Amino acid sequence: MTRLLIVGPQGSGKGTQGVRIAQAFGIPAISTGDVFRAAVAAGTELGEQVKAIIEAGDLVSDELTSAVVRDRLSHADAQGGFLLDGYPRNLTQVMHLEEFLEGRDESLDAVIELSVPRDESIARLSLRAQEQGRTDDTEEVIANRLAIYERETAPILGVYGTRGIVDAVDGVGSLDEITDRIVASLEARGLARPAAA
Repeated sequence: MTRLLIVGPQGSGKGTQGVRIAQAFGIPAISTGDVFRAAVAAGTELGEQVKAIIEAGDLVSDELTSAVVRDRLSHADAQGGFLLDGYPRNLTQVMHLEEFLEGRDESLDAVIELSVPRDESIARLSLRAQEQGRTDDTEEVIANRLAIYERETAPILGVYGTRGIVDAVDGVGSLDEITDRIVASLEARGLARPAAA
């Protein structure tokens, strides 16, 4: 059972690394964006609520986000562990997740913090915007997103830090180098990858 959370500013590569680490440990990578899209596609009651909010251009509330994630964590594939990406993104969501896990007599094993200098995040996001032709990703918009991360998400690291479960990993380097660093830090905690079949 490996229960992980990956945290990092936009442009830190946490989505890519999250998928790689989840595969290495044989657990599902659960990103809020994917969970929202799946709920909308499935046409569930939660999905319909999410769809209406997103179409209005609003942010999904903490309560609804937590409900959608709780629903996803109750699927069979997440019973043996999971990697969360993008949730919890603030202190209220941390509280929701804690209540849910405590109800299952579980807790997070480790929080991976991908550390990337702010100018590196901005450079990566600017490059991605150019490659994907995303005109909305201006430097100003990117800086605003990073400010929201620093204001709302970074404080959750303080909560988990007091428990001694945060592993700060250098997020600069090749994809393989960063993955190897994360795996090494998790294995140093005694979290073993499943034996190759």
